Amino acid sequence: MTEVPARAVIDASGTWNTPAPLGSNGLPVPGETEARAAGTITGALPDVTRGHFAGHRTLVIGSGHSAANMVLDLARLARTNPGTEVVWAIRAATPARAYGGGNADELPARGQLGTRLRTAVDSGAVQLLTSFHTRRIETTDTGVAVHATDGRAVEVDQVIPATGFRPDLGILSELRLDLDPALDAPKALGPLIDPDFHSCGTVPPHGARLLAHPEKDFYLAGMKSYGRAPTFLMATGYEQVRSIAAALAGDTAAADALELELPETGVCSTSLPADTADAAVSCCASSEPVPVTIGFATGPHHGQQGTSHTMTSTNHLVVRPMEHGDWSAVEAI
Repeated sequence: MTEVPARAVIDASGTWNTPAPLGSNGLPVPGETEARAAGTITGALPDVTRGHFAGHRTLVIGSGHSAANMVLDLARLARTNPGTEVVWAIRAATPARAYGGGNADELPARGQLGTRLRTAVDSGAVQLLTSFHTRRIETTDTGVAVHATDGRAVEVDQVIPATGFRPDLGILSELRLDLDPALDAPKALGPLIDPDFHSCGTVPPHGARLLAHPEKDFYLAGMKSYGRAPTFLMATGYEQVRSIAAALAGDTAAADALELELPETGVCSTSLPADTADAAVSCCASSEPVPVTIGFATGPHHGQQGTSHTMTSTNHLVVRPMEHGDWSAVEAI
């Protein structure tokens, strides 16, 4: 066991090692654990140019940018590998949000991603399944059968889960945290980033004040600070750590002087029309937050049900407070 004393701790360990399960209720569906162990449900964001993707039928589940990239990578693979089939399943009733704002997006690459995705579906290169809520996974002799809650079933060789990530809070179990109950983000930050109350692609500038916790000189930063919300951008993280560093140096004015302008998506989540052809709306009709029932699945409006939570720590680190206000990161070997 190794102890590393420190005056402050910034947890920027991310969420990569804790992908969200396939269940709409935030829990693994029956058969999911077995399929993951067998390898028929892959890890997050696999390299499709390797492994058993060419010449096989693959289902991608998810509606975010990671899912979009997986779908397009597989469609590209299919062009040069006969027999490769791509199926894409989303919980939403329409892919409008995944298609994004196109030319209206202030990040050109992000807008092009949605445009290419729409083309892949419209051309028939990708089979799209909407309103698909996974109910159970059945392992077969040739792969897996994925059953939806409405009775539909799709048989594929493998499944790529792109249903997001969640923070591992196990290493912080001895600290006094103040977290949003739905997003597992710092409580003051939660309402500003909740994708169910989208504010037209912008997030108010935020730094040390919103990222702090009752535990003195402890901060969450980076992707982990967004908890279950899937809308983190690197530019946000850079501003977060700049503000935290200033706060730790005692420069309160610099820590509070926040300047962050995030690019518009070109599509407002609170007013997405049912017709995907009219989805490129650049601003919201109302400044008041309005719940959305399509898109990413996190929080209580996003499919999370019940009040019980199960968290599994995949780390060997435990952060705990020490006497006299010092800190120690303890690593179990």
